[in-house]
Amino acid sequence: MDLIRLSLDAVVLIILCIAATRTKKERLVPILYAAGLFFMISEVYFIYRGQENSDLFFWHAYIAWTAGNLAVIIFRLLKKENDKRKLLLERGLLWQVVVVTVFAGFILCVGWLMKLYIRTPKPAVTGTASELVSEEKKEPYLNTYSDLSVPTQITKIDGTYFLVDCYHDRIIYSDDINLPLTSWYVLTDEMKMGHTIAGDGHVFLADDTENNRLMVFERDGEGFRFTQEFRDVGERPHCVIYDEDTDSFYAWISSGGKMHILKRSPEDNRMYLCDTKYIKELDGVYVRSFTIMDDEIYFPAGDGRILCVDKDSFEIKKTYPVDDSIGGMIQLSKIDDMYYLTVSTDIVGFQDFATIVRCRDLETLEKGGWEDVYSSFIGGGTPYYITSFDDAYYLVEHRLPGHSVWRFTVEDGKIEAETIF
Repeated sequence: MDLIRLSLDAVVLIILCIAATRTKKERLVPILYAAGLFFMISEVYFIYRGQENSDLFFWHAYIAWTAGNLAVIIFRLLKKENDKRKLLLERGLLWQVVVVTVFAGFILCVGWLMKLYIRTPKPAVTGTASELVSEEKKEPYLNTYSDLSVPTQITKIDGTYFLVDCYHDRIIYSDDINLPLTSWYVLTDEMKMGHTIAGDGHVFLADDTENNRLMVFERDGEGFRFTQEFRDVGERPHCVIYDEDTDSFYAWISSGGKMHILKRSPEDNRMYLCDTKYIKELDGVYVRSFTIMDDEIYFPAGDGRILCVDKDSFEIKKTYPVDDSIGGMIQLSKIDDMYYLTVSTDIVGFQDFATIVRCRDLETLEKGGWEDVYSSFIGGGTPYYITSFDDAYYLVEHRLPGHSVWRFTVEDGKIEAETIF
């Protein structure tokens, strides 16, 4: 999208530069170039606001003005000007090296200052506020388990690694993923079979599945503190995801067809339940997870179908039936141009069918059009959630002692995997 806008901006500057060259009214020349400057300032500000790490943020104005300058050179050469040497010295050297650079630097500086001082006020967060928890400050304490019991997720949030140890009723964390489990610290052991955690760098939201609540944690010195909770959110909350595009947390109720949408108040980090969406077709169906892809959300349901809904309205856009042998799905992930599906059981609940399959088109899942890739991870266990961080993918699985967490990469379709726990 940024490249498209860059191309369009280059066209606008080409038109303005050619117009400034052709006009016989000298007073219009500075006006046309000033119009180009102000146009580019507004473009850089609105396109790259909040994404200054983009390489194009620094090059956008320079490239666009270079296009305009080159267009002038070509235009004047086509007019067969007599002094081509003077033209190339003036526009090819002086303008390109000095004027275009100054224009681009000016645009960049003004755009940056506008970003800093022109703030779009965020609407106040409204909804049902969390219950505050007055937990006393605790010193960080180490995990006492040297193994994992049904791990369900490993992730990295704001530089910290989190591992959900479901059947040990805890979430542990570490700044170094390579440390032994007994050197990880305990975020909480006051939950019952939680499955996931998500965060925006300020607050960290975890599902407490069997207690039907959501727990909120905040950093406190070198550790964390349990500060807020939402009780009685529905039967078995099972998956939470932070969506950066909407600055919202999504929390899925695994058997109720409900998705809670929560936001954090920037003033005091208080969490608010702002909306609850309901998908009638999934009420009473066991759905372990969901995946946000652009403006759509995918639900791999336990009744043998994948539902695709609109992220805003939650209206069903598409239903993908799957073969009965992979009906007990866990999670859908997109890696490169392929969909990866972790499977716990077949449609009737036999764990012998646990596997990982992948395909390019979800339509093919109904008639067995997939590739089974579980052998890349030895196989024989139950794969669960796949996550991505540190330039790699991570898989947690259970039923296989010594093979609970995998790190893997995919290049040209080939999976290279290694066990880390």
